[in-house]
Amino acid sequence: VQLQASGGGLVQAGGSLRLSCAVSGGTFSRLTMAWFRQAPGKEREFVAAVGRSGGTAPYADSVKGRFTAYRDNAGKMAYLQMNSLKPEDTAVYYCAAKSTIVTYIPTRVDDYYDWGQGTQVTVSS
Repeated sequence: VQLQASGGGLVQAGGSLRLSCAVSGGTFSRLTMAWFRQAPGKEREFVAAVGRSGGTAPYADSVKGRFTAYRDNAGKMAYLQMNSLKPEDTAVYYCAAKSTIVTYIPTRVDDYYDWGQGTQVTVSS
């Protein structure tokens, strides 16, 4: 499975961005898609994940109510809509994929084997 993340950029606090993750190879409908982020000097952390049926795992507390993860199975795409961005959201954002059963949505970094290259999100104050 190959993942290509895009959509990052520089935005002012309060603004919005939508990250995209294009998937090739594998069977997209069998994949759980997740988003993680890594700020300078910090460990990679879970942000959001959307399961095979479109349901989501609980979002990270820091993004709850502001970010929405969703997917387009026909287009083999995963998305992360980010609203009300804050300077502390600044990080490299990664999409990740894992083949799972329908009801399982993993949220740990170590659960995922397939990763995109990352896209930089910078939020200015």
